[in-house]
Amino acid sequence: QPVLCNKPRKKKKKRKTKKTSAGETQEDNDLEDIDSLLEKIDDTNGLSQQTQGGIIADSRPLLYVEHRNLNPENELKRYFGARAVLGDQRPRQRQRQYVRSTWLTAPKNTWPRYSKTGIAMQLLDTRRGVQHFAFEHHREYQQVQFKFLDAVESMDPNNIVLLLQMNPYHVDSLLQLSDVCRMQEDQEMARDLVERALYSLECAFHPVFSLTSGTCRLDYRRPENRAFFLALFKHLMFLEKRGCPRTALEFCKLILSLDPENDPLCVLLMIDFLSLRAREYTFLTRMFQEWESHRNLSQLPNFAFSVPLAYFFQSQQEERSEMELSQARERAARLIQLALIMFPSVLMPLLDHCSVQPDARVASHSFFGLNAQISQPPALNQLTTLYVGRTHSLWKDPAVMAWLETNVHEVLAMVDARDPLVEEAETKRKVRYQSAPRNIYRHVILSEMKEATAALPLEVTSQPVMGFDPLPPLDSIISYTRPERTNHPSNESTLSLFFRSLLPNFNLQGDVRHDGDEEAGAGQDLNQGVNRLMAAMRDMLANIQFQEPPRDDNPEGDGDWD
Repeated sequence: QPVLCNKPRKKKKKRKTKKTSAGETQEDNDLEDIDSLLEKIDDTNGLSQQTQGGIIADSRPLLYVEHRNLNPENELKRYFGARAVLGDQRPRQRQRQYVRSTWLTAPKNTWPRYSKTGIAMQLLDTRRGVQHFAFEHHREYQQVQFKFLDAVESMDPNNIVLLLQMNPYHVDSLLQLSDVCRMQEDQEMARDLVERALYSLECAFHPVFSLTSGTCRLDYRRPENRAFFLALFKHLMFLEKRGCPRTALEFCKLILSLDPENDPLCVLLMIDFLSLRAREYTFLTRMFQEWESHRNLSQLPNFAFSVPLAYFFQSQQEERSEMELSQARERAARLIQLALIMFPSVLMPLLDHCSVQPDARVASHSFFGLNAQISQPPALNQLTTLYVGRTHSLWKDPAVMAWLETNVHEVLAMVDARDPLVEEAETKRKVRYQSAPRNIYRHVILSEMKEATAALPLEVTSQPVMGFDPLPPLDSIISYTRPERTNHPSNESTLSLFFRSLLPNFNLQGDVRHDGDEEAGAGQDLNQGVNRLMAAMRDMLANIQFQEPPRDDNPEGDGDWD
């Protein structure tokens, strides 16, 4: 359209709205109509892609990511309408200063002005159509990273805040401070910090790096790459709590596509839950059919129970043909029975979380009894506890419970008949699940589910876990190291660290010995250390002042606490 002066432009705009008010309505409604049409197209494609053999044929890769599904506003607009979500944001955006457009997050006016941080991404190599990338830290960013590690060791969040004031887009500081805000119940600030970290990382992307292709890889063993995985995971958790399961599922697929073979954050333990919540049943069943042969997904309790639940929900969809409905019902029944035989310890905790009382036959039978929970290996207990705590809300539907009850009785009949499947499953449980891999523990720590966290083994809970790098891989690929410091706090005792946190000038070990003759002066050093400790305790006790309680004119009191 030609650019005219203001007055004729306004008149022309008014006339245009009058003409099109009956036909095209508003731009927001057009966007909603387009989204709804796309949803219908997706649904019809999902129905027509079921072949006679039951294998779902889709031309796109399984972990294909769509840009429009990475924006939570698109999902919220589908639920509540564009006007309710956007409000009066559009006129403001025209006046906003120019910022770089990104896919993962939308930059906000309240954020500091972005400047290059010293993070870059390089293409390492291309093998079999898969491109391997790596983030790298320039020298100036490495110096900030060393200051950040000092701030973490100080155990004072204010030091991280000061560091962020000087370097507002330092990724690890943003992630660590986000955890602090979340612990202080400031969810909005915590989410904002994670989004800022994602924006900083996306601005450093290599020109060839693609979020949607599913063929770009990042190695979690490189410390520089871990921040991107963790920022995506934390953002995903906020999206799920915000009520955007479809967007969270897309981010989950993105994390899995970065390293599908190793899955360093073990998002396979939650992708089924997000698929069910987003009602993406076709995606979940397709993933199970394509990956079961080489990944043994049925050996994970979450897939063993969620896939038949997805088939059950599909069997309730009236728009499907009768043949598809009967196929879905048969598969749901067969798979849920196999799941109950393989993982009998899931049933009772699941019913307990759903506030459902089992009938007398189920409650009295030993197969689903207390022995099922006690006899299972600790690693399997970790997986079942995580699944029940996360997914129990999806099983509360009365129709789901009725379907589950029917299949539980079928399984008990098989157990009483001494079906060989039951004995085979018991043998598998004893042989497998001896110890969980490190990525499962990492997932449990990041998920922060109380039941699952309480079941973590001692070797995990006894070591310090940092939010910016929980349980780093044992075979990490280190590109640069932190320079050694003059003092070595790692050699200090817990008591010494405690007093040093109260009294910054306190040092139990004194000056570091340089003469190398440590054995000769060991006893003298010990005495000096004890004397310093006693002096520090006296100093601390001397500075404690107790405030006297206010005296009342009536010492007897009237007995009224109000």
